Amino acid sequence: MDIKTMSQMIKASYSSLSPGQKKAAEFIMEHADEAVLLTAFQVGRNAGVSETTVIRLAYALGFSGYSQMQDRIRKDWLAGKQQDGDENSPSIENAAEENLFRRVIDQERKILRQLLDQVDERELWKAIDALIQADRVYVGGFGSSFAAAYWFYYTLKQIRGNVHISSPNGFLPEDVCDLTEQSAVVIFSFPRYRKETLKLASFAEREGSKIIAITDRQLSPIGQMAAVTLTTDEHMDSGHHSIASVISLLEVLIAGIQKQDHEKIAKRQQELEILYADQELFIE
Repeated sequence: MDIKTMSQMIKASYSSLSPGQKKAAEFIMEHADEAVLLTAFQVGRNAGVSETTVIRLAYALGFSGYSQMQDRIRKDWLAGKQQDGDENSPSIENAAEENLFRRVIDQERKILRQLLDQVDERELWKAIDALIQADRVYVGGFGSSFAAAYWFYYTLKQIRGNVHISSPNGFLPEDVCDLTEQSAVVIFSFPRYRKETLKLASFAEREGSKIIAITDRQLSPIGQMAAVTLTTDEHMDSGHHSIASVISLLEVLIAGIQKQDHEKIAKRQQELEILYADQELFIE
């Protein structure tokens, strides 16, 4: 029995898809090389639709969820790459570019494997519990660390309330004056370390808030001050910091929060979907 490719499945179901699902499907067909690495949220953002729409597309095509659909995308993409390799002898220039790509991906693979080995699950669950129980969560990230901090802030805000974030250049006293002993402060700090992280940590420490550090090593400046320190590519001599390892670690935290607090999260997301629909935020 022939197994349909992703392209064939989309074509067969295209006429019955919603406008938003069609946009997501078109993005996947045109950018399969990107889709193999993207989360449902990222696919939706690139396609101009919601994460929910991407997940509904997976259901509409007969998959059990987004993960299974992405596996099919990945298999089709790899099969296409293999066929291209069989049919075309690469030039020296193309071979050099492919080697560069392979080196980068291999390095990321090593970092993610190291992340799997080094993460302390007990510390992860401490962080997850703190983020669920906190009356207020403040996320701090400065300079280049702000990118990961904002991703976490935006994602966390979808599943709980009272989440706030610094600017890339610092934080205002008015933003942190309401921190309490029941609050959690998540601070991102990667080389080169910014002084603002220590100022924020000192303020949070004075208020008795729990500090969760997301950093590259246990003994980084912020790592030494935090109640919980979660590290990414510790012991890896990569020459640069891997954003992939940071996002992977954050996705684990988000998944843990969703597992532990799913009833409250489901209610919040239902309320958000109503607001999104009322304000017509998404083009779908």
